[in-house]
Amino acid sequence: ALDWQAMPVMPEATGKILVLIHGLCMNDLQWDINGAQSHGSMLAQALGYTPLYLRYNSGLHASINGRELSGQLEKMLEHWPVEVEEITVLAHSMGGLLTRGAFHYAQEDGLNWPGYLKNIIFLGTPHHGAPLERLGNLLDVVLDLTSYTAPFSRIGKLRSAGITDLRHGHVLDEDWHGRDRFHRKPDARKGMGLPEGVACYAVAATLSAPDGALKHSAIGDGLVPVSSALGEHEDGHYELVFTPESQLTVYRTGHLELLSSPEVAQQLLKWLS
Repeated sequence: ALDWQAMPVMPEATGKILVLIHGLCMNDLQWDINGAQSHGSMLAQALGYTPLYLRYNSGLHASINGRELSGQLEKMLEHWPVEVEEITVLAHSMGGLLTRGAFHYAQEDGLNWPGYLKNIIFLGTPHHGAPLERLGNLLDVVLDLTSYTAPFSRIGKLRSAGITDLRHGHVLDEDWHGRDRFHRKPDARKGMGLPEGVACYAVAATLSAPDGALKHSAIGDGLVPVSSALGEHEDGHYELVFTPESQLTVYRTGHLELLSSPEVAQQLLKWLS
């Protein structure tokens, strides 16, 4: 735990900081799963990074968490015990939306940490949303049609702001502010590209086999479609352009398995080396 007023003694700290950001309904401990070496400890050992594991309340709007993350990264830059050389972010799922929002708000506020941001790696990030939340939104509409099913609709509307942000991949305040988040409406996000001047990489997963028919289907890794994770969109206003060498699709892999995938680990080493 980091206390900006009294930083803990960190003899292992290096100038290369790796910030690992978890996804929806998860926490910082879940990077170490299945008894496998975590991506963070692997990159620390192989490339000299100092890993920091963020914990945040994923029930809040992604943009609110993005603003908070931006402020925390600025404080980290100010109080880090050695001179900072670079910041690299490894973000899983919703964590990628926070990262894009944090960069946007940091530039808006004139903060310094974006100047140190060298790499962002998105693991299964729903850049353009996830089908399960869109299905949940459709179910809200159906259940509201009669007085008999309306109580079930109210139960469905207990889901958090963070979850409803995943309908289309909300990143900024204006994507949701002033709107009923349960009302069924088309995608009306403000288009925003990848951070300029930062090397950005995308990892997508699919439960299907290589060249399987399900590769680009809505199933994807069980939660996020491959196209969403790779930033692909039929509307160029929303599309995120990752170069071919900055993309990886792993097969027979679920959403959570991205956290321990040996294939992902090998690609991380290749990109960050």
